[in-house]
Amino acid sequence: MKIELTEVTETQKHLSFEVPPDVVASEIKKVAQGYTRSARVPGFRQGKVPMTVVKQRYKDQILYDVANAMIPRLVDEALRDRDLTPVATPDIKDVVIDEGQPMTFLAEFETIPPIDPGEYTGISLSKPPAVLEVGAVDQMLERLRQRAVKWHPIEDRPAGPSDAVLMDVTRTVHKEGAQAEPMQNVTVELGAEGNPPGFDEHLTGVVANDERQFQVTYPADAEGHELAGATVDYQVVVKGLRRKELPELTDGFAKEVSDLETLEALRDRIKEDLQHEAEHEAEHKVRHDLLQNLAGRMRGAVPAALVDREIDRRLEEFVRRLMDQNVDPMKAGVDWQEFRERQKGPSEETVKSTLVLDDIARRESLTTTEEDMVAEIEKFAERTGRTGAAVRAKLENEGGLDRIESGIRREKTVAWLIEKAQVS
Repeated sequence: MKIELTEVTETQKHLSFEVPPDVVASEIKKVAQGYTRSARVPGFRQGKVPMTVVKQRYKDQILYDVANAMIPRLVDEALRDRDLTPVATPDIKDVVIDEGQPMTFLAEFETIPPIDPGEYTGISLSKPPAVLEVGAVDQMLERLRQRAVKWHPIEDRPAGPSDAVLMDVTRTVHKEGAQAEPMQNVTVELGAEGNPPGFDEHLTGVVANDERQFQVTYPADAEGHELAGATVDYQVVVKGLRRKELPELTDGFAKEVSDLETLEALRDRIKEDLQHEAEHEAEHKVRHDLLQNLAGRMRGAVPAALVDREIDRRLEEFVRRLMDQNVDPMKAGVDWQEFRERQKGPSEETVKSTLVLDDIARRESLTTTEEDMVAEIEKFAERTGRTGAAVRAKLENEGGLDRIESGIRREKTVAWLIEKAQVS
């Protein structure tokens, strides 16, 4: 058998195969014998059809079965013999097979390039001070006040800033085939951040039973918004107005929004939580700088398949965020191809840092233990309200255990590198 390896680039490889005719003929005979036992051909009893007739009548199916049986096995053997590990299933091309002729085909695949991480102990990293901004506690208290707001009907004046307008809305988007979309009991707080453009202007001064008509053009760069760049006609029927009443900052307020008895205790807890968050952000900055440092140690190309996989992961994450915000991804006005292009650079950086992490883990014998796996699966089970056994079974069925194992090993490697780093 003739097998030739071609290194197209540092990551792209080709294996070309030429399988001798006698080897192909032996496999064809084996497959054809299976067909003779079940073939139904007029004029012959089942199981008594001559081999020559079977080969002629089922030639295409037999050759297809032979190729499907032989090619994966031959490719796997060739990869093992050459100590090659593709990052994804090889792409099989240019298959030529016929009885009496050699079978030829090409396997295209990518491998991880050689990695030299250099000296990776004692990396210099900078950790920002975990200091709270002036007024951070008061800002959080104000957010809690806004969440605890009470609303009261307005009957003696028109709507003004911070008032809420309850209305039925009909919107019509300016595009071919668009139909009017009625929406009932919509509430808009005048002056609130995130209101559609023009709503504050056109709704200020309304009273109950007022009707308003106006047009809004949404910014074209409103990424993630289903009406980005669209012009929309609105018809509004006001059903009622409400005014906002903010609670005073007292011990009673603290009891209402928490399990604490005093406002001072609430302040202390807020400060503690914010301090913890600031420390977490400082640690995240150290981690981010470390990964950037590692990514910079890979100067060459990385496998495109790994980059595409990371882009897919980021796209899926973005789609989940849209769905969490009750935005239909198909109506979000996102240029998905352009989104993928923008993710290419960051995805390459992520792949580079991940490959270097894996190489360092191998060099330092950093591994994932069964105890690590159990602990991680139990944490996930607790978050999702399922048993650890159920989560593990699902991961096994979906082939997700390797992903969990890799993630734990990489986190261990990050922690090991930070421990060995010079952090200032």
